[in-house]
Amino acid sequence: MAHIIVVGNEKGGAGKSTVSMHVATALARMGHKISALDLDLRQRTFGRYIENRKGFLASEGLDLPSPDCHDLPDIDKSSLRPGENVYDHRLSAAIAALEPDSDFILIDCPGSHTRLSQVAHSLADTLITPLNDSFVDFDLLARIDVGGEKILGPSVYSEMVWNARQLRAQAGLQPLDWVVVRNRLGAQNMVNKAKMEKAIDMLARRIGFRVAPGFNERVIFRELFPRGLTLLDLKDIGVKQLNISNVAARQELRDLVKALNLPGVTVDF
Repeated sequence: MAHIIVVGNEKGGAGKSTVSMHVATALARMGHKISALDLDLRQRTFGRYIENRKGFLASEGLDLPSPDCHDLPDIDKSSLRPGENVYDHRLSAAIAALEPDSDFILIDCPGSHTRLSQVAHSLADTLITPLNDSFVDFDLLARIDVGGEKILGPSVYSEMVWNARQLRAQAGLQPLDWVVVRNRLGAQNMVNKAKMEKAIDMLARRIGFRVAPGFNERVIFRELFPRGLTLLDLKDIGVKQLNISNVAARQELRDLVKALNLPGVTVDF
């Protein structure tokens, strides 16, 4: 069976689509068959990222390893029994169709609570939650005291992940591996960074997730999107000498993929 990776939280702007595209492309470049689903049916940033890639590669006559993006199939609503949700069936049908021919299925969730996102979390073997290094974003995981040092209780997203874990346990599935990624790090106040690190480590022990390194805030990520490219493609499009920032960003991607500890994956880029 394909290993299902879900990238999600309930807040926009944390870099979910950038993480999704770079992880998916890194796995494809290592020889794995990657199928992708974008559950943000309105914005479709991840889906458009992959479409941009296809268009650019075709225009340049390039053939680079890439994830395959798929739409959710339509479901005849008349076939549903009373109380059944059409989105449950659309996602289940997509997974069933993709599993036989995929090593990994990567699902990018919208930055809001939706039925599709909720179901996707219950299907995740690996859950990646990118998180901006800010207590505003931390509030998505847990409520914290005014000093930023004491956890008062889990917040809405953590509760949804807990419910997903319960559903997986009831279905007899393996526990999901939840990885919180500190993302879009910038030149912030070092006192704030230290407080964030302490709070995340404390919460990780309390509600059961691992912490992995993410990406620093870099202009290169905004420049790559229109062409559908990733950090790993730069030499293939003629960039002979990577600058220091790009080399550092590639190392961040390497560290992230290693930290995910995905089955059958040996990081070799």
